[in-house]
Amino acid sequence: MSQINMRTVTDSMGEMSVPETALYGAQTQRAVENFPISGLTMPRSFIQAMGWVKKSCALSNKALGFLSEDKTKAIVKAAEQVAEGALDKQFPIDVFQTGSGTSTNMNTNEVVARYATLEAGIDIHPNDDVNMSQSSNDVIPTAIHVSTAVQAKHKLLPALKHLHKTIQAKAKSLENITKTGRTHLMDAMPVTLGQELNGWAQQIANGIQRIESALEHVQLLAIGGTAVGTGINAHPDFGTKTAQYLSSETNVAFSVSPNLFESLSCQDAVVAFSGQLRVIAVSFMKIANDLRWMNSGPLAGIAEIYLPALQPGSSIMPGKVNPVICESTMMVSAQVMGNDATIMVAGQHGNFQLNVMLPVIAYNVLQSIELLSNTAIMLADKAIKGFTVNETEIKDRLAKNPILVTALNPVIGYELGAKIAKTAYAENRALLDVAKEMTQLSEKELKTYLDPFTLTKGGLVEK
Repeated sequence: MSQINMRTVTDSMGEMSVPETALYGAQTQRAVENFPISGLTMPRSFIQAMGWVKKSCALSNKALGFLSEDKTKAIVKAAEQVAEGALDKQFPIDVFQTGSGTSTNMNTNEVVARYATLEAGIDIHPNDDVNMSQSSNDVIPTAIHVSTAVQAKHKLLPALKHLHKTIQAKAKSLENITKTGRTHLMDAMPVTLGQELNGWAQQIANGIQRIESALEHVQLLAIGGTAVGTGINAHPDFGTKTAQYLSSETNVAFSVSPNLFESLSCQDAVVAFSGQLRVIAVSFMKIANDLRWMNSGPLAGIAEIYLPALQPGSSIMPGKVNPVICESTMMVSAQVMGNDATIMVAGQHGNFQLNVMLPVIAYNVLQSIELLSNTAIMLADKAIKGFTVNETEIKDRLAKNPILVTALNPVIGYELGAKIAKTAYAENRALLDVAKEMTQLSEKELKTYLDPFTLTKGGLVEK
């Protein structure tokens, strides 16, 4: 095993040895050694946001007359490298670190400072220059909001809109296929497949609206609050200018929070946003389960549809094909619900002027966005878009559905209707044939009353 060359660096607590090739310094190394917990590091999208924040802060400090031209250029170039992912290996700190995220903020400051120093040939200090007018206590909440909003706007919402459009198109193609409805997993009045799928489409449309509404609060930033919300050591215009630079950088409209004490001391906006992610996960679980039930069989299940066959379903049973996209979707939904529970608990720990569970909030909300975004595309393209309908099975079951007699209630009454339904079920006969024997209605009248497609339109059936 080759030996790693080390160099000695110092911080306010003394000397530390770090790898010779590392751009980070003593504070990062202390955190690496202090938190050997999970091997999970902060998400790429969060590090990207940290790069944007450091770049925007440098530009604000220059505009306000606190940072020189040459230092600004050097910091901006280094911060852009962070944002673009070129320096991702320089961010080794575990998610389960100091609750303020100070370790990650200083990791960023050290990497940006050393890269800028090496590239520009001028001395850039991680605290005095890169962290000028900032505190971990406003930078980390800002990066959480920026990364959440950017990923939601540029990834999650387009994915959900794609899923919504795919479901709508499929519903349109199936609007004339009538099937047995089900409540309590039991036969109920008929619906069209189009109506059933349009219910799914509305769930996704509602989810899109909820995300857009929740983002209004996420787009309010803590930057400028510094240590406790008072803005100590920062120009009064620093936060506003930084939010403007971030908006330009990300194409997302950010602004400074109207109350910086609230933005540092709690993560209510992200807790609420995560709650809307949970609702979408619940919607995904419902849709995936409906597809799974409808596809069940092919002989002993419902067998109304055939999902695309994507891979062998068993290592021992030849020919078996399973609803793997649905099962993947269900596991994602479960994970997102668990992430939301973590975020809820973490959100409760806004003690006095600072929430102290910020890194785990960032990790979980960004993972949920990533999972739901990818799953929306997968569910649309690999399950909903390509499933086919077993019309023969649907029509046969619909003809024998005893619950169709519900349409006769206004004519023959509930009691006689119940007798007809029970007889049809017991004798495995078409409802129409039994109703002909047990009522005075003609076949023409019965066909009018019991036409399944007509019944999907609701209301009273007229002769």
